[in-house]
Amino acid sequence: MSTPEPTAIQTRKLRHIEACLRPDSQYARQTTGLAEVAWPYRALPERNLEDVDLRTSFLGRSLAAPVLIGAMTGGAEAAGRINRNLALAAQRLGTGMMLGSQRVMLERQEAAASFQVRDVAPDIPLIGNLGGAQFLLGYGPEQARRAVREVGADALAIHVNPLQEALQPGGDTRWAGLLDRLAEVIPALDFPVILKEVGHGLDSASAALAAPLGFAALDVAGAGGTSWARVEQLVQFGTVRTPDLCDLGVPTAQALRDAKLAAPGVPLIASGGIRTGLDAARALCLGAEVVAVARPLLEPALDSAEAAEAWLANFIHELRVALFVGGYASVSDLRG
Repeated sequence: MSTPEPTAIQTRKLRHIEACLRPDSQYARQTTGLAEVAWPYRALPERNLEDVDLRTSFLGRSLAAPVLIGAMTGGAEAAGRINRNLALAAQRLGTGMMLGSQRVMLERQEAAASFQVRDVAPDIPLIGNLGGAQFLLGYGPEQARRAVREVGADALAIHVNPLQEALQPGGDTRWAGLLDRLAEVIPALDFPVILKEVGHGLDSASAALAAPLGFAALDVAGAGGTSWARVEQLVQFGTVRTPDLCDLGVPTAQALRDAKLAAPGVPLIASGGIRTGLDAARALCLGAEVVAVARPLLEPALDSAEAAEAWLANFIHELRVALFVGGYASVSDLRG
């Protein structure tokens, strides 16, 4: 039997991976703002480093550290290797993982294998992922259930990415009515649903509009890391033609502060330019329940599960050290 030809979506997914590895896929004129968040230093911490407790829970699931592997890819063979390496690292270190967009899986069955990670990561909190715009184009509760059921996920992220779509050839640019549609879909689902941006930041007004809809968490995915608008132009033109437009967004630190005020009581995920354990500590201090890391893990995951695990273990160690020298005994102490 011949191998089916890749679809346009599958080809684009591979080109996204290549573009994300380029330095010019990152914000050039905006930073996350996390470096400006003051962090304490305690010369007499009065505890041992190994006694700092990073354990937490998120959406009813236990985590060894408040860390998720962020959404990256899926739909092609190379993407499948990346996902399995990431899942193995998450399983070994006790973190969670969010899959890349599963639209390609729902529309082309042979793409499903690239999202299957439960056999190597049976214990991790696993989050599926679908695009918000698809819920205005025929998707409903059944597609959401399939995205969760067919990969054994515990929850579903619905991502919103209007700037990326507007710059993508053939992108989805009709967004009117999405809030009303999600207000119909979410109550029909019996698993947690997360609203996430993709790296241009969840603004205060959007967080306030989303808060009453029943989302279990909001992923602010702030500006300062990977710009998916830049990624789209790199894929299409090989260069970034509109850098000012591509660098629009709400910096991660600001997005966290704004969402905490706009959606009080809704758990927050900090992502977007989280590169170090100190970044993570600062994000947790600003109100995040967990942090999500994607781009720094892409290159290690292309190499091996061991490389991804090593990078993630070092990141978690940095987070532990930050709490240790900051005078915090635990993640709950930091939040308290």
